[in-house]
Amino acid sequence: MKKTLSKAAGAVSGMTLLSRMFGFIRDLFIAMAFGSSTAADAFFVAFRIPNMQRRVLGEGAVSSAFIPVFSETLTQKGKEAARQLTANIFNILLILLSTVSFLLFIFSPAVVTIFAPGFLNQPEKFELTVDLTRWMAPYLFFIGLAAFSMGILNSLKSFALPAATPITQNISMIAAILFIVPQMDQPIIGLAIGVVVGGALQVIIQLPSIFKKGYGWGRHLNFKQPEVIKIARLMGPAILGLAVYELNIMVDTLLASTLEEGSISYLYYGNRLVQLPLGVFAVAMAVVLLPTLSGHAAKGELKELVKTLSFSIRLILFITIPATIGLVILREPIVNTLWERGEFMHASTLGTAVALLYYSIGLCAYSGIKIIAPAFYSLQDTKTPAKIGIYSMVLNIVLNLVLMGPLEHGGLALATSLSALFNVVVLIHYLRKRLGLLGGRKILSSAIKMSVAAGVMGVATFFSKEFWFSFNDPIEIRIIILLACISTGMLVYALVSHIFKNEEWLFLLNWKNNKAKELPNDST
Repeated sequence: MKKTLSKAAGAVSGMTLLSRMFGFIRDLFIAMAFGSSTAADAFFVAFRIPNMQRRVLGEGAVSSAFIPVFSETLTQKGKEAARQLTANIFNILLILLSTVSFLLFIFSPAVVTIFAPGFLNQPEKFELTVDLTRWMAPYLFFIGLAAFSMGILNSLKSFALPAATPITQNISMIAAILFIVPQMDQPIIGLAIGVVVGGALQVIIQLPSIFKKGYGWGRHLNFKQPEVIKIARLMGPAILGLAVYELNIMVDTLLASTLEEGSISYLYYGNRLVQLPLGVFAVAMAVVLLPTLSGHAAKGELKELVKTLSFSIRLILFITIPATIGLVILREPIVNTLWERGEFMHASTLGTAVALLYYSIGLCAYSGIKIIAPAFYSLQDTKTPAKIGIYSMVLNIVLNLVLMGPLEHGGLALATSLSALFNVVVLIHYLRKRLGLLGGRKILSSAIKMSVAAGVMGVATFFSKEFWFSFNDPIEIRIIILLACISTGMLVYALVSHIFKNEEWLFLLNWKNNKAKELPNDST
């Protein structure tokens, strides 16, 4: 089971990594064209409004509500009933998403006022943000359908294609910068057009695979279908629970709009870097974990559920602990090498590096939420994560107000990390109360070994950076040196993990060689 889970997660991770690479290329083009200017701030606010739906729906809520009910329907009532359920939800979404997109277009000024009240004092910036929000309103429609398509394919254990679809989004935005932006009187509008085209492509690419498997559109529309009602009841709290991180980022954006110009861009670029390990590993693991946990829960195999969950937690810590240290130590070289050119000045590098530092502190917590929340959803409990999410969101707001004074935009990033840490600790507490022991001793023992290995890695990475990296070198040299620093850190981490006989490292090593073995029972 662990080998199958890891193999599926590996496929998703590979596609996600490719998507993130294109995402960084996209951000490079955005940074070169717009830097941390007024236009960039306006775009990032407008883009975050529909993009939040993509992350919440595409990376959790749809799957957490749809997969358990779909699997139950397919198992108990057969494929025809599952096909009708899929068609019914598809038609319902067509209506709901069209309505929401239209409302966003009409009420864009009010929405922008909520998300960026600081722009009210800058009329031109406010109007530009409103215009961009209206241009990107259709993106809500397309990305909602894309998220549902992803849920269908994931429930059928098809993971690679849905994970690859965001690549088309990034390619579309890059193409827009190259070919549409130069032709526009207001260049940033061209980028918004690229966003909408990319959203449409994500739907179009998935539909043939869905149709081939015998699902998709049909003449079924029944808002009162029992399965639809059940999905709606599960999905409401799931959206709230999974949206906490995104809502915290939105609160950061809202408050950052009251700080100096460029603060929103610093937070955006810093968050993008943290999203790389989070998306490639934690989200990928979460995508394949839910169907597995749901299967265990449906069969009453709670011990297997706990073993799978414990293994997943240890595996994600094995990745995120060194990733956190690496991002903290190499924050300035990474930002400088990726984006410092064109309109992205050294001041932007320093501001982004501050945001990256404080966001990185919460990387393990962000990842933990992605892994632990599916355990609740597999048990058809979406309310507990939602309640905990509300508490953490309130904490985030309080910490924002306390920390933004002395630390400015860095305080907003730190508040998000601290509230995520609170969220994951409380999630573990309530899950333990429900399921009993979660293999805590094994997790703690492994985490200690990982931390020591990551500490040694950090020392090697730090001295590599100090001896080799120079901000004055040509970009080609900086890229090579940065990759050398990262490679040195990875090599040291792997070597120390091997010396410590870290089980997660040995598992990955054996799995890579097609000799993966089951880990011991983690019920201690």
